[in-house]
Amino acid sequence: MMLKLFFLAASVAAMGSAAGAWTPTAGAPHAVAYALGAIERESFATRPPASWRADDPADSLYRAGREQLNRGDYRAAARTFARIADRFPTSAYAGDALYWQAFANYSIGTTASLREAVRALDDQQRRYARASTRGDADALAVRVRGALAKNGDSQAAESVAGIASQEPKPCTGRRAGNDDDDERMAALNALLQMNADRALPIIKTVLARRDACSESLREKAVFLASQLRTSETEDVLLDVMKNDPSTNVRRKAVFWMGQVNTDRAASALEELLKSSSSEEMREEAVTALMQQQSPRGQAAVRALAEDGKAPMELREKAVFWLGQHRSGENAQYLRSLFARLANAAEGSGDEDIRQKILFSLSQMQGEGNDKWLMEIAADSKFSVPIRKQAIFSASQTNVSTAEMSALYAKLTDRELKEQLVWVLSQKNDPAAVERLMAIAKSDPDREVRKKAIFWLGQMNDPRVKQFLLDIING
Repeated sequence: MMLKLFFLAASVAAMGSAAGAWTPTAGAPHAVAYALGAIERESFATRPPASWRADDPADSLYRAGREQLNRGDYRAAARTFARIADRFPTSAYAGDALYWQAFANYSIGTTASLREAVRALDDQQRRYARASTRGDADALAVRVRGALAKNGDSQAAESVAGIASQEPKPCTGRRAGNDDDDERMAALNALLQMNADRALPIIKTVLARRDACSESLREKAVFLASQLRTSETEDVLLDVMKNDPSTNVRRKAVFWMGQVNTDRAASALEELLKSSSSEEMREEAVTALMQQQSPRGQAAVRALAEDGKAPMELREKAVFWLGQHRSGENAQYLRSLFARLANAAEGSGDEDIRQKILFSLSQMQGEGNDKWLMEIAADSKFSVPIRKQAIFSASQTNVSTAEMSALYAKLTDRELKEQLVWVLSQKNDPAAVERLMAIAKSDPDREVRKKAIFWLGQMNDPRVKQFLLDIING
């Protein structure tokens, strides 16, 4: 995981440091999570498996090296794994030990250790071609040489550029996303960090492919294209979004368009939201428009949220994303939309949207949402499901136990009282325990008392045990 985070950090740093035509929007945390997923799919092994040959003479050394590597003692791990191949060249662990020696040296990151990593990987390729980590080793070798190239090693840079530029092998009989793809994408990523202008034509060549075998490769190339931050980034992503034959690849392009904060990008995403026949693409457009955080994009998402003809899941996604972007304006909009849907029948689509609004507002701390949610929970003109959702949503804000207790006193419906009993049990504070004990002891509804007793039994409070014993002993 450390290695994956390292490359993620490198990508984010590149986004923030280079001058270009666009900059990441304030929705970048979502983009970072997405980028981590992209890197995860193209990564190589970063944690050695448990030892598997107790009778092997190198077993104890392997276990020691694995423990050192897992706790981050990379220098010790590199030395230990090196000893395996040197002292026990016929061991079942010898071939893979060279890979883990290289990985440990790569994790150290100095020029000297990186060169040691290259030597270990070359040694593995020459002596242990059938080692289980051979596929990982090729991708790791590219990353190591990319790191050396950044440190000024011209031979390493030439190697990386050669791999990135090589023609793809024939598609017949190959699976999408194979080791060759991972190696080439690792080279492209390294080349991008060294020389974006040289990387762009190669990335565009990858994205121009249309065969099924290259789908995984194109997905990764979309991510790399999004990191270029050049005047061509927008054109590249728009072309993929409109023309790639794969829905998955087009979705990736739509997502990254959300990080291109321009009027043209917003216009393309808005058009996709309105006219696409694919619900998946429209959902991705909602996410991208909210990442941009432009007034135009938010207006388009709001219009979708109140469109009674739009698919329910799409409207719910619009409400969700509006709640993820905290602002007084968004809070007021969602509350007003809730009011405009006031005549919705229980069990109808609009009733479902109202429940989603309640949940979404609970995710937007402040902005007066806690008080508003409590008012909905207390208002008998609303349906029981709506009030139950309001009780739960209010509990996710800063509403105190005292306020929840005061609301309980106003409730008459059993379902609502049971919902509030459960919510109180989740607070797990002394005042909540006291209120639940009072309910369990004196509420006029026997079923509610039983619920309170049940939830008290789930709470970790020393007073509860004695309280329950007193009830049992009656």
